[in-house]
Amino acid sequence: MEIRALGGQGLEVGAEGLGLMGMSAHYGATDETESLATIDRALELGVTLLDTAEGYGPFLNEQLLGTALAGRRDAAVVATKTGVEFTDEGAFRGHNGTPEYIRRSADRSLRHLGTDHIDLYYLHRVDPGVPIEESVGAMAELVAAGKVRHIGLCEAAPSTIARAHAVHPLAAVQTEYSLFERGIEYDGVLDTLRDLGIGLVAYSPLGRGFLSGAITTPDDFASDDFRRTDPRFLGENFDRNLAVVDQVRRLAAEKGVTPSQLALAWTLSRGAVPIPGTKRRRYLEENIAATAVAISEADLAAIDAVAPHGVVAGDRYAPELMKSLNG
Repeated sequence: MEIRALGGQGLEVGAEGLGLMGMSAHYGATDETESLATIDRALELGVTLLDTAEGYGPFLNEQLLGTALAGRRDAAVVATKTGVEFTDEGAFRGHNGTPEYIRRSADRSLRHLGTDHIDLYYLHRVDPGVPIEESVGAMAELVAAGKVRHIGLCEAAPSTIARAHAVHPLAAVQTEYSLFERGIEYDGVLDTLRDLGIGLVAYSPLGRGFLSGAITTPDDFASDDFRRTDPRFLGENFDRNLAVVDQVRRLAAEKGVTPSQLALAWTLSRGAVPIPGTKRRRYLEENIAATAVAISEADLAAIDAVAPHGVVAGDRYAPELMKSLNG
């Protein structure tokens, strides 16, 4: 797999990463044995960027990754996140971007990961009650202490990104970006990242699985799968979005690839490092094959025709969670 520079701070990663959240939370039943085997296979295939967060579980996902990397820590670029507060017992407390919490949660993440450093440490969500300069200042202290090597933000507005970058250079910003979610091309985020030399990590590059083409009815989801409450998977929105997926499936078939591979190849062509989440080796291998799919100008035009900005029906989160975006 091609190695890419992620931003301008010297961080290099495989062209495609792996999102680990679903191995521990939010997407129905989990299987630790298969999850560990999936991480093993990802490393074998050249994936280096492994993305987790203390909130996935909470803590279970970091612990899973720590187990997977025992004895081979240097094989991976470990990314985890702070800023969404949990007690040591796992109780959710809300956003917390204070320096005190950032320092405390970093030490806890290091313990759960079984490592002495985090390669890429994100502020998971911007805390509206704490100036971004204070939050990033605390993260910069962690870099100076050797506990963190690079820092980034998740789901932040252009002005917030610029202010944060002025305190300490950001290696990356992680945000949702896919054929289903192209907002950053229009709200100034993508331009800001390019202007400042900050890398883009695209989460949910398959539209939370919709763009795989495998989802045909909401009944495909387990009872504890959070997509049952996701606006894009509800009622008329589901039917409208499925029609978009059908067009993506048609284009993929014409190109001789799967819908997932076309969607990921498009994201890669935009200069992003996608981190599709999966907990099974067979989907991992399908996703990684997208790194070998070339996207032509004709492909881009065809994709733009069926999946332009704004084509998807419904917000990308439930109303309460939408309030936490673009801080």
